[in-house]
Amino acid sequence: MSRVKHRREVVFVQGGGRDVHDSWDDKLVASLEQALGPGYAVHYPRMPDEGDPDPAAWKRAIARELRKRSDATILVAHSVGAAILLDYLADSDLDRRLSGVFLIAPPFIGDGGWPSDKLRPTKELVVELPDGVPLHIYQGGHDDTVPLSHSRLFEKAFPHAIVRRLPGRDHQLDNDLSEVARDITLLGSDKPDVPIRRVSVS
Repeated sequence: MSRVKHRREVVFVQGGGRDVHDSWDDKLVASLEQALGPGYAVHYPRMPDEGDPDPAAWKRAIARELRKRSDATILVAHSVGAAILLDYLADSDLDRRLSGVFLIAPPFIGDGGWPSDKLRPTKELVVELPDGVPLHIYQGGHDDTVPLSHSRLFEKAFPHAIVRRLPGRDHQLDNDLSEVARDITLLGSDKPDVPIRRVSVS
């Protein structure tokens, strides 16, 4: 009898907006699954009231999902979901070890970014995030939802994060998460990091 190879678990937190789960971010998940291959299991929970995201409700949903998952889970999140995930990680006593956090087009909350009365300023979260967990951030050069300047604010707030700016890509990264998948597969390897690609703010 052949042994069943253990698949690494990935949790994808969707962005906010009407029908995003089934009509928008499902394409990101499909791209990620295809690029990662059969060695990974990508879980895609539906967030409550996606058209009007409530951070408290979403954080409870994220916590429930993570309790179902194994140790060393990988987290991927898009847009508003990425901002809520960061806030969750900062104030949560995690009982699961994380392998990495990958944020796609995350809005920076606070000075220079988006205002919010329900999420803490992003720069206040830095000291609260789990130590030693790799953080990757991806931003499309043609993102018309989250300005490219937000990625520069993340660079200043999280100097150890890997920030990849992808020229010509939109808020959904043109539904292509091949760069995210590549970085996930490199977790824990001794391979050198791929150079960060940058585009100027036009």
